[in-house]
Amino acid sequence: MSEQFVPTVLDGALVRLEPLATDHVPGLERAAEGARATPSLATVPTPEGVEDYVRHNLERQAGGAYLPFAQVEVATGRVLGHTAFLTPRTWPDGRLLAVEVGSSWLAPDMRGTAVNSASKMLLLSHAFEDWQVVRVDIKTDVRNSAARAGIRAVGARFEGILRNWQPSLADGEAGRPRDTAMFSITATEWPDVRQHLQERIATKLAARG
Repeated sequence: MSEQFVPTVLDGALVRLEPLATDHVPGLERAAEGARATPSLATVPTPEGVEDYVRHNLERQAGGAYLPFAQVEVATGRVLGHTAFLTPRTWPDGRLLAVEVGSSWLAPDMRGTAVNSASKMLLLSHAFEDWQVVRVDIKTDVRNSAARAGIRAVGARFEGILRNWQPSLADGEAGRPRDTAMFSITATEWPDVRQHLQERIATKLAARG
């Protein structure tokens, strides 16, 4: 695994991404109240399932291919949700070639605000500018229309449907494959996406007054 793929705090003016820890469990329990759709097509925990969710994600991190974060509001210290880097791929010399952004969810009152764009700005800036990857993947269950719209809004490009790509994460579908909608942003696209995110954040902040 690349020596670059290690936990680090990502600081922004609106949101701070803190490497996930057991200390985040109480805040994530509050954030998870009402955050989970029914039935769920994504890995959003129930409040009572947050402790196991955090434990599982920290075990994934220990495996070397998953970097989970708590999304924290800078002004208040409130835990707003979760996000992660995953699926790192490397060059032969160990440098990161590409990475995925995913496992993202927010407290219901934060949806539609500038928080998601601000978090993606931090993740993408770290990937493209610090790690110097050439590509970032963002994917979701093909049936998750809300997630697909959100990914497009960030500025990622839709690449197609990957049939039977991975185990389904939807309720009641254990042991079944799912079709995945794949999106990406490349290094050459990143300057335009960064400007788009900056404008999107400013617009959303202005709308909230």
